[in-house]
Amino acid sequence: MSSTVAPLRPDDRPPLNLTGKKSRQRSEEVIKYALIACALVTLLTTVGIIGVLLFEAAKFFAEVPIWDFLSGTTWTPLFAGSQQEFGVLPLVMGTLMTSLVAACISLPLGLAAAIYLSEFASERARSILKPVLEVLAGVPTIVYGFFALTFITPVILEPLFPNIGTFNGLSAGIAIGIMAMPTVASLSEDALRAVPRSLREAAYGLGATKFEATARVVVPAAISGIVASFILAISRAIGETMIVAVAAGQSPAGQSGASNSVFDLMNSMQTMTGFIAYTFSSDVARDSVAFYSLLGVGLLLFIMTFGMNLASQWVTRKYREEYE
Repeated sequence: MSSTVAPLRPDDRPPLNLTGKKSRQRSEEVIKYALIACALVTLLTTVGIIGVLLFEAAKFFAEVPIWDFLSGTTWTPLFAGSQQEFGVLPLVMGTLMTSLVAACISLPLGLAAAIYLSEFASERARSILKPVLEVLAGVPTIVYGFFALTFITPVILEPLFPNIGTFNGLSAGIAIGIMAMPTVASLSEDALRAVPRSLREAAYGLGATKFEATARVVVPAAISGIVASFILAISRAIGETMIVAVAAGQSPAGQSGASNSVFDLMNSMQTMTGFIAYTFSSDVARDSVAFYSLLGVGLLLFIMTFGMNLASQWVTRKYREEYE
C-alpha cells in the first residue's frame, strides 16, 4: 500500500522566527562597525604619528636649513654654542652600512632556509626547524645587542680582525642580520609554498631534477613574495634600535677630524635609531634645538622605512603570479 502525505496548509506551517533573524542582523551590524572602528584606529594612529613628526620637526627645520641637515657631514647636536652641527649624513651612512651587513647575512641565509623548508625538508624536520625560527624571531633585540657585544666581537671577530673596536658596526650588522633572517625565511617560505604543485610536476615531467625545478620554476614563480620579504627585512634592519645602541657605539663615523671613515665597520658608528635612543636617555632640554633634532632624524627615518614598505607593496602587486 502506498501512503500519501497531505501537503501542509498555510495555517499548519511553523511560523518564521523573525525575532532570531533580526537579532542576527543586529549582531552582524555591530561586528561590522566594530571592525570599521578598529581599521579607523589604525588609520588615525598613522595619521597622528605623521602629524606629530611634521609639526615637531618643523620647529627643528625652522632653525636648521633642510639642505644643511641632509648634506652636512658633521653631527654634533649635543655640543655647546657654535660647535653644534646638524649634518645627518654620518648617521645615515652608519644606518646604511649596518643595514648592508645585515642584508648580506639575512637575505641569502633566510632564502636558503625557506627553500630547504619548502622544497627539501621532511615533515619531521620542518616541524622541528620551523618553531626554532619562530623562537629566533621572538628573542628581544636587546639580547641580540648583548650577544653581539659579548660574543660576536670578542669570540668571532677579534681573532680575525685584531684591531677591531669593542663597539663596531660589523658586529651590530651581523646581529641585525641574524635577527632579520626569520622574517626572510618565513615570508619567503609562504611565497614558495603558494606555488602550485602542478608547476613542479610539469618540471619533473620534462626531466628536471628537484634542484633544477626549484631554481628555475618555483623560485621565479614566487619572486614577488621573496623580493617583498627582502625589502621588509631591510626596512626592519634600518629601523632597529637596541642592537645598534648596545653594540655599534655612539660615535658618528666619518665626521671632520674623526679617525674612521663612514665605510669603516671596524670602529664605532652611530646610527639614526642609536642617536635617538642615546639622546632620549641623556639630559637634553625639552625646547632646545638638540631635542628637536630628534624629531628631524625621526622624520627622516620614518620617510625611509615608509618608502621601503611602499616599495614592497609595489613589487608584490606588479610581479605577483596568479594561478587558478
